[in-house]
Amino acid sequence: MTRFDDIPEQALAWHLGGKGAALATVVETWGSAPRRVGSMLAISVDGEIAGSVSGGCVEGAVVTEALDAIQDGQPRMLEYGVTDGDAFAVGLACGGTIRIWVEPVGSILPVSDLEALVTKRANRVAVGYEFNIATGERRLVHRDENIDRFRADRSGFSDDRQTFITIHNPPLRLAVIGAVHIAQALVPLARVAGYDPFIIDPREAFASESRFPGETLIHDWPDDALNELGLDARTAVVLLTHDPKLDDPAIHAALKSDAFYVGALGSKRTHASRVGRLTEAGFSTDAIGRIHGPIGLNIGSSGPAEIAVSILAEMTAVLRKPR
Repeated sequence: MTRFDDIPEQALAWHLGGKGAALATVVETWGSAPRRVGSMLAISVDGEIAGSVSGGCVEGAVVTEALDAIQDGQPRMLEYGVTDGDAFAVGLACGGTIRIWVEPVGSILPVSDLEALVTKRANRVAVGYEFNIATGERRLVHRDENIDRFRADRSGFSDDRQTFITIHNPPLRLAVIGAVHIAQALVPLARVAGYDPFIIDPREAFASESRFPGETLIHDWPDDALNELGLDARTAVVLLTHDPKLDDPAIHAALKSDAFYVGALGSKRTHASRVGRLTEAGFSTDAIGRIHGPIGLNIGSSGPAEIAVSILAEMTAVLRKPR
């Protein structure tokens, strides 16, 4: 999970390659609809598809409508009921209803808007694509205009029921400082939860392929690695070494960034010592207050696996909770 699903990118590539293309977006659901609001499907004039709007229940009908939209240059608002049988086939207990907005690229969805969206996504900039189904007005929306919607990854209609925004957040990342036992439990849990994790530890005996098979291992000093990778509002930083020589440089880098979560392993006494060192280093009380230490939700964790669960739970709470 090193990047977005490439649905807008594929639609743009088809269009620039001389093929007609359309984008279909789920704008509303009722019941147990197979895909969430904001899910997208790209369709080429040759009937090629990328993405999904229903997990397979209504894709065929959407493709037919999209091909017509490409030909006549007009958008479509589609509504489908998903039967219980079709829903069961894609893993749901019961059916529901979905509304899907179809826009042909070029005639309705301006190529310049799509190019701007693709560029923002490539640069890990959180951006929303907003359009009004009544007036046809369109614009790109940035995170500071509706921070709670971006934090919740919540695409949807505004209160006017005419203006829809599709949220395009960068993929979540997790920087784990310290290739310790807790990291061995946390990394696979985080990957299941949608994070792209990487482990930073200059001690190659700890951060080894045998201990973390298939994972991204970085053997640089933590602050150098974090500054090289770049930290943004979709990145969590977890410090697990229990060694100030490794943890403190990483904390300095994290507190100077927009990382949405900074957590550090250690007891209350250890954290008090950490706070003292950071204060001496010139960090403000507010900056130091961003650190979650002792790390994780207090769920009575015992052992590396349960501590990993508590860390991931706290990361999720911080990410999703409105401020």
